[in-house]
Amino acid sequence: MQAAEQVQTLSKRVILIAGPTASGKSALALALAEQIGGAVINADSMQVYRELRVITARPSDDDAGRLPHRLYGHVPAAEAYSVGRFVREAAIEIAAARSHGLVPILVGGTGLYFTALLEGLSPIPEIPEEVRRYWRNRETVDGAVALHIVLAARDPEMANRLSANDSQRIVRALEVLDATGRSLAEWQRTPGNPVVCQEDTVRLVVMPEIALLDQRIDSRFHAMMASGAPDEIAHLLRLGLDPALPAMRALGVRPLAQMLAGSLSRDAAVAKAQTETRQFTKRQRTWLRGHMVSWNWLFSHQMESQLAESMMFIDP
Repeated sequence: MQAAEQVQTLSKRVILIAGPTASGKSALALALAEQIGGAVINADSMQVYRELRVITARPSDDDAGRLPHRLYGHVPAAEAYSVGRFVREAAIEIAAARSHGLVPILVGGTGLYFTALLEGLSPIPEIPEEVRRYWRNRETVDGAVALHIVLAARDPEMANRLSANDSQRIVRALEVLDATGRSLAEWQRTPGNPVVCQEDTVRLVVMPEIALLDQRIDSRFHAMMASGAPDEIAHLLRLGLDPALPAMRALGVRPLAQMLAGSLSRDAAVAKAQTETRQFTKRQRTWLRGHMVSWNWLFSHQMESQLAESMMFIDP
């Protein structure tokens, strides 16, 4: 196949790269984009927030300057970003990349974003802000387990689907139930329109060994602290935002806020953030194993091996 034909064929495809936090998926996306001529599009629900560059490990200015990076840091922390908005914006960026002859490469750890791209979204009406705020505040005060009990009483089907610690999805189920009078499970049975067809995608999961992932989590948070994470969180706190907003619940925000308030030492805050991140990646791994079993899994921790194996799946 001639080089021009290969580029044209690749540009019709979409590469999806999922994986737990600190797995190295962003580095792989950048390496692939440089190899095949791609645009990197964010599929992580926290890296969209403008004020959270360090604490969410957004690509550096140097990396972002090497080739197009889209949907990073474009949303103020005062807003609650949604999967519906992501789908609309991702569709625009995918089309824009293709129009410039670039391969769209979507990378992130938010599994629901990938599901929405491939399966579409159910036509759930917009949830009124007062309903969102009510359930976010309830979760902040009462906790996820208490709200799971409420959900079990009102919507047993959704409660059975969700872990009692999955605060984000529990709140979502309750707000949909309140706003529409129908279970989220009922809405989800109404098919949506996919943004991309599965046959046009290359789907990769980056999954290092757990021990290595834990090491990366610990070392990455130390690097975040050295790169100004406390100052970033201090600035975020000065905005006086609703603590129930998604940006205020990003990994590391609460422990560093406690450190800045004097209720945790620096070492204790770092340890707490590392523990919370390890717990979060455990939930991510469980979700990935349950929902992405048909994807191509990359278990090597060596970038060269990951890149070579990825190219085997990508070559047209």
